[in-house]
Amino acid sequence: MPTRARERLLDTAEELFYAQGVRAVGVEQILTVSKVGRASFYRHFPGKDDLVVAVLERRDRRWREWLAERVAAHGGGPLAVFDALAERFARADFRGCAFINTMVEAADPAGAAHRVAAGHKDRVTGYVESLLTAAGHPRAAALAPQLVMLMDGAIVTALRERSAVPALRARAVAETLMGAAGEPAAP
Repeated sequence: MPTRARERLLDTAEELFYAQGVRAVGVEQILTVSKVGRASFYRHFPGKDDLVVAVLERRDRRWREWLAERVAAHGGGPLAVFDALAERFARADFRGCAFINTMVEAADPAGAAHRVAAGHKDRVTGYVESLLTAAGHPRAAALAPQLVMLMDGAIVTALRERSAVPALRARAVAETLMGAAGEPAAP
């Protein structure tokens, strides 16, 4: 029977990194919680930095799948990203954005974890641009980074305020930005 050690390591590390921060969590804690031996850890990951990168890559895929699913559930329009974020902010385990948190902790932009986190933000921007394009927005490429900046600001503010309200405020600003370019503000 396979032990699924790699998956247990990824699951444990993702949970601990998100709850406590990448720097605060050591390999020993990951091994203890996951019940995976040291030799098995090093068979799967040369070191903690490689585990961090693998966690972020997997979380990137999962988070973007979640976002697309929730946006579709809220009507599929560009403003629905803020409705999805409001859901996320209301969760008891909300600790901000794992990617923003990682970029803060791994301040070296040349580092692998920082690059993966920044790549996530680029892919989210591309997704938002695709929503704007599908909605017929004439300035989708210019507006997408602005909406992602509003999303990021809402995430940080929600963490500070412990509320879903920042997503609704960001949605209102996004609606104004979209309307300023002549786009109907429908969700």
